[in-house]
Amino acid sequence: MKIYHHPLSGHAHRAVLFASLLGLAPELVEVDLAAGEHRSPAFLALNPFGQVPVLEDDGLVITDSNAILVYLAKKLGRTDWLPEGAAGAAAVQRWLSVAAGELAYGPAAARLITVFGAPLDAREVIARAQVLLQRLESHLATRDWLAADHPTLADVALYSYLAGAPEGNVDLAPYAAVRAFLQRVEALPGFVPFPQTAAGLRS
Repeated sequence: MKIYHHPLSGHAHRAVLFASLLGLAPELVEVDLAAGEHRSPAFLALNPFGQVPVLEDDGLVITDSNAILVYLAKKLGRTDWLPEGAAGAAAVQRWLSVAAGELAYGPAAARLITVFGAPLDAREVIARAQVLLQRLESHLATRDWLAADHPTLADVALYSYLAGAPEGNVDLAPYAAVRAFLQRVEALPGFVPFPQTAAGLRS
């Protein structure tokens, strides 16, 4: 099993983190984004969208970080991470959609500006991040995990870019419940840290 990744990509970290939480030890193949390796013919043959992460497992190629989470949970029959029941599966899917939507266009986008130099409107994406954080703070005020009474894919999908939000000048100080949630994820057996950069509030 291989995961093509970049260490500063929150999407890639999502896949690497979940593999480790499952006790897997895939070969990690770093893709040099700065050199444009993700646009090379060899990489585009794996993922025509030119994005990391990519999971390669016995000749099967899975692209998209959330799809990789679902694949690994299903492959190993881990219904604790991805419930089989309709209500439980829907609860997890709700947060996978948030990870691909509000999280991507808020905290992740803010970090893209400072870490990767993306030409985005900082005020706009930070404002989006604050709206999401307010909603998460309210949701987590009375519960430990996002979708169930134990960790699920929902928590893995949101962790990386929430943890990296300060690099995008998104202050987590006002959000005690969110910060406690991040600490709970970090205490899970097999946790792998998301590498930090000296950007944004961490500069």
